[in-house]
Amino acid sequence: MFRWYQAKLNQRPVLTQVITTAFLFGAGDITAQQAVDRRGATNHDIPRTLRMTAWGGCFFGPVAVQWYKLLGRISFPGHPNRELLARVAADQILFTPVNLLCFFTGMTLLEGGSPKEKLEKSYLTTLRNNWMLWPTVQLVNFKFVPLEHRLLVVNVISLGWNSYLSYANTRK
Repeated sequence: MFRWYQAKLNQRPVLTQVITTAFLFGAGDITAQQAVDRRGATNHDIPRTLRMTAWGGCFFGPVAVQWYKLLGRISFPGHPNRELLARVAADQILFTPVNLLCFFTGMTLLEGGSPKEKLEKSYLTTLRNNWMLWPTVQLVNFKFVPLEHRLLVVNVISLGWNSYLSYANTRK
């Protein structure tokens, strides 16, 4: 399976990463609805899954592909640890707060709700929870994973994270 993915990544890198991201955002929502909320197949909110899938494929995937390319250009020759910390800091201080703001705003608008209320209720808690997981993931990702596979690592870890995001986005 990994060879097949690698071949697709070599042929169409952006498209492959975007489709993977969309798929895993949708899978994260399905996990949230079935494993966390225990909705069952008859009560599954298909529009919610489609919104999460669309968000992953139309927003997060394309943006993240470019973001990881940009982070890959951060260079401190002779100082690999400084490079690593700069990438993680940029990811967590610049990208993450804006990404979560866009996520909650975009999803709430797609649902026909008020972004202001959603942001007041969920943004800071989600950002803090992000900082408990993602800096460590990104340290490992940026240190050991080649650039072309970094979004895949994020997407795999995001299966659980996207379940949490879906839950955080729909909590009352």
